[in-house]
Amino acid sequence: MKIPKELIKYLQKSTHIAILTGAGISAESGLNTFREAQTGFWSQYRPEDLATPQAFARDPKLVWDWYAMRRNKVAEASSNSGHFALVDMESRTPNFTLITQNVDGYHVQAGSKNVLELHGNIQKVRCFDGCGIVDDWEDNSEVPHCPKCNAYLRPDVVWFGESLPLDALNAAHKATLECQAFFSVGTSGLVQPAASLAHTARQKGAIVIEINLDPTPLTPHVDFALHGKSGEILPALVKETWG
Repeated sequence: MKIPKELIKYLQKSTHIAILTGAGISAESGLNTFREAQTGFWSQYRPEDLATPQAFARDPKLVWDWYAMRRNKVAEASSNSGHFALVDMESRTPNFTLITQNVDGYHVQAGSKNVLELHGNIQKVRCFDGCGIVDDWEDNSEVPHCPKCNAYLRPDVVWFGESLPLDALNAAHKATLECQAFFSVGTSGLVQPAASLAHTARQKGAIVIEINLDPTPLTPHVDFALHGKSGEILPALVKETWG
């Protein structure tokens, strides 16, 4: 895809860029979406039966095993060229914020530094009773207990009915308000509150760039819509903009 010259010129002058990524960028690594993973044994369950605090309280082992399966799927894939292009973009931008709705940790794995994980990270666990303990996930056949208060440890992801982490959300809004260019990459533009960020950026005078396989509800409102694979478009954009 040919990158518009006016976009290249604008990005070359930009000192603050914000990026929002969604499931599309991870799908190019071969990772199934949450609902696509409802196969085999797990097809008998609705996501709501596996991804709520109530479900974990009712059957911790069932929920733990579901997320262990998901984590193993994440481990079978890895960061792709789109993730690495964003690492390159960050190294060339004085103020760069990467906001992601994904829980796979691929952005951090690729080397991105300033990452806001709005929905958490499946590679980590935290105390179910909220005592503050957060730790790396370890393979356990049984549900582990918090070393501080002995409550169960749960996946460090945002479940249905839970609020997004306030610190990450506030930082995402701050970056959106201050950026000169806002990218929406691989996201449907439907899931709130992340879906509102692009509109906020545009209202504050930033240009908005969408990179997605197909048009979305956001498409009519962006300055540049680049339709195709982010793993192809992002490396080309970085190369043509910064060389």
